[in-house]
Amino acid sequence: MTGSMEEGLLDGSSLRKASWRFHVTANIVLSSLVAACGHFAYGFAAGYASPAQSGIMDDLGLSIAEYSVFASIMTFGGMIGALISGKVADIFGRRVTMWLLDLFFILGWCSITFGKRAWWLEAGRLLMGVGAGIHLYVAPIYISEVTPKNIRGSCVAAASFALTLGFSLAYYIGNNMSWRTLALVGATPCFIQVLGVFFIPESPRWLSKIGLEKEVEASLKRLRGENADISTEAAEIKDFTETVQQHSGSTFMDLFSRKYARPLIIGTGLMALVQFGGSNAVTSFASSIFRAAGCSADSASRAMAVLQLPFAAMSIILTEKAGRRLLMMVTSAGACLGCLLVALGFLFEYNHPSTELTSSMVLTGILVCENNILYSLIFSLLFRTPAAWQSPYILIPPMTSIFCHHFVDFSFYKQLFSVFFTMGMGGTPWIIMSEILPINIKGSAGSLTTLVNCFTSWIVSYAFNFLFEWNAAGTFFLFAFFCGSVVIFVAMLVPETKGRTLEEIQASMTLLQ
Repeated sequence: MTGSMEEGLLDGSSLRKASWRFHVTANIVLSSLVAACGHFAYGFAAGYASPAQSGIMDDLGLSIAEYSVFASIMTFGGMIGALISGKVADIFGRRVTMWLLDLFFILGWCSITFGKRAWWLEAGRLLMGVGAGIHLYVAPIYISEVTPKNIRGSCVAAASFALTLGFSLAYYIGNNMSWRTLALVGATPCFIQVLGVFFIPESPRWLSKIGLEKEVEASLKRLRGENADISTEAAEIKDFTETVQQHSGSTFMDLFSRKYARPLIIGTGLMALVQFGGSNAVTSFASSIFRAAGCSADSASRAMAVLQLPFAAMSIILTEKAGRRLLMMVTSAGACLGCLLVALGFLFEYNHPSTELTSSMVLTGILVCENNILYSLIFSLLFRTPAAWQSPYILIPPMTSIFCHHFVDFSFYKQLFSVFFTMGMGGTPWIIMSEILPINIKGSAGSLTTLVNCFTSWIVSYAFNFLFEWNAAGTFFLFAFFCGSVVIFVAMLVPETKGRTLEEIQASMTLLQ
């Protein structure tokens, strides 16, 4: 069976070394933007809990424990959404699934806006979590399936940028309006996506999977342009889908067969290691970390929201310029080094109590050690400078250091862990997941991968306060270990997917069993 499958996958008609590259069309841009609206909605929902906290607690008389339930219950909803996301997307298609997640978000925001009791708000937050769990799977899958190989990674990275933008916007405008009005604002991108879905084509890969060959060509024509020659791409999609379905099962238990071991290990392993690296904890409990380091929590939190945006935008370029593997390894190494420096700062505080010295080590040390390395690599990749340290951009970190020393009390730099996470460590696993999973198991495997992400995120968020109170330095040493493990994991197992069609990637992953 394996031999016949290999012959089918390697047949000239199924795996052409396609040279086709397409220009960016209006429909590709529109499709990516509509899908990214869901990322923006999820980012806004994630950022909503922080600025709304005081208003909700005062108006409804909630305790800290009760509000914690409201803030964290979205993660449980995400697990529910993850469980059904793949099956729903496989049965109803990517576009209908986006409508469904918008329904969950809109109902959730309405429940929060008009709710008079705590359980109304909790129910709304849970519904938004279900929508988020569905969206985390369907958006990167849809974008990767409709975009050509030369811009696929950048388009998925742009969706991650939308998530960061939504998070930052919720934080900033949330301080200037009531929590009910903020909830109405949060529903806006959902309505935009509902309307936008009417104007975008269905995924040609999904259409091929259910046997609608004419619709495949019509979808590709809309995406690539009326004058584009889509015959090679359409034939490759059709041949690969037929070959995989002839030689493979598509039930949930088929996930655990030997031929799918590598893509499944890569998808779930990346999601788990990245979450265990502490990203969600640093984002959710940034204020308490800043205060423990002797920093101004308000200034540092605002700086974190601002810093993430340009670096998230930078990931759009770097994803295709540097490749997934290099970007993932470099940003994970930067996050590892950042966690080590934070851990050493807290460790030094235990032995030599000094708030100013500790904050300087935790914050300024991260800037000096990380930013110079990363700026050097980034600008070498972008502009191909022979020696990065000769680049004038190397002056940016120390100049920023001087500015922040005088204006934000050193707290500007604590969040560079979040910067590296935003620049590649956070979004790249979703790009890889959307590319490596074969079409016949993409639904069930994608659901499992998303579930692992939500579950590990909840574990870290729940355990962080206990671990941090027990030993702050030890907590960040643990995060550093997992961030470093990502580098090794990627180097040993993860293939480079830049510049390859989905059919080429998935065939090579299946054949390596």
